[in-house]
Amino acid sequence: MSAIELGQARLTFLPQVGGAVASFTVGGRDVLRAAASDTVDALAAASFPLVPFCNRIPHGRFVFDGREVVLPPNLPGHPHALHGQGWRAAWAVERAEDGEALLSYEHPSDVWPWAYRAEQRFVLKERGFRAELTVINTGEAAMPAGLGFHPYFPRRPGETLTAANDGVWLIDTDVLPTVHHPGPWEADWTAGALVEGHGLIDHCYTGWDQRAVLRAPGQPDTVITASPECRWLHVYVPPGADFLCVEPCASRPNPFGDGDTGMVVLQPGERRSIWMEIATA
Repeated sequence: MSAIELGQARLTFLPQVGGAVASFTVGGRDVLRAAASDTVDALAAASFPLVPFCNRIPHGRFVFDGREVVLPPNLPGHPHALHGQGWRAAWAVERAEDGEALLSYEHPSDVWPWAYRAEQRFVLKERGFRAELTVINTGEAAMPAGLGFHPYFPRRPGETLTAANDGVWLIDTDVLPTVHHPGPWEADWTAGALVEGHGLIDHCYTGWDQRAVLRAPGQPDTVITASPECRWLHVYVPPGADFLCVEPCASRPNPFGDGDTGMVVLQPGERRSIWMEIATA
């Protein structure tokens, strides 16, 4: 496990587990949900990268530039390809010192038939950190790409989430988007809503303004900000769990579906980057 520190802030990594963050603490307090020392699945980590697409591709099937691609399922018991390849691969630590870290992953063409390099750059601050996620097309053909972050936060008593948005994608039983619902649904995050007291929330919110705040009585706020490309905010609140996810994303679920999904096309040698900052008051 690698780590970087700056003042009271400490960020640890599980590079072999999907390039995941293992923990982020300020003054010994967990700002992100801490992973167990023996964690072997990014889903049990503090945060992990979404590259080169976010969320689910229905049955892993899509067509790009006249080419049909079929990706195998990568979540046990689930029929759809999820979150790309980065979270299921081992990453290399190229640097981890002086409050900064660089992790990298080289993907050869395989069932995802495009080679790419992914990088995560972390910079610690006194009470937060900045993560930059980059994908570079290292192949010889144009490649589709989408990026996102998947941080987990401890769920605190009385916690609220405030995040401006203009609507939400409703989902089916496979958590695939169905129709876009304008305005508030289930929980009005724009007004600042309690995290508790809802059914399953595993939804993608549109029109996000790249700022979200988690607030709990008597405790420091947690503020999540992101780059302008992150126009979607995925919120995951499983009933009865001790965590929630607030995920800045530059593409939406079903990334090869109709309409504006946020996916871009990278020519050979081109790159795309997004960033996220997490800070505590």
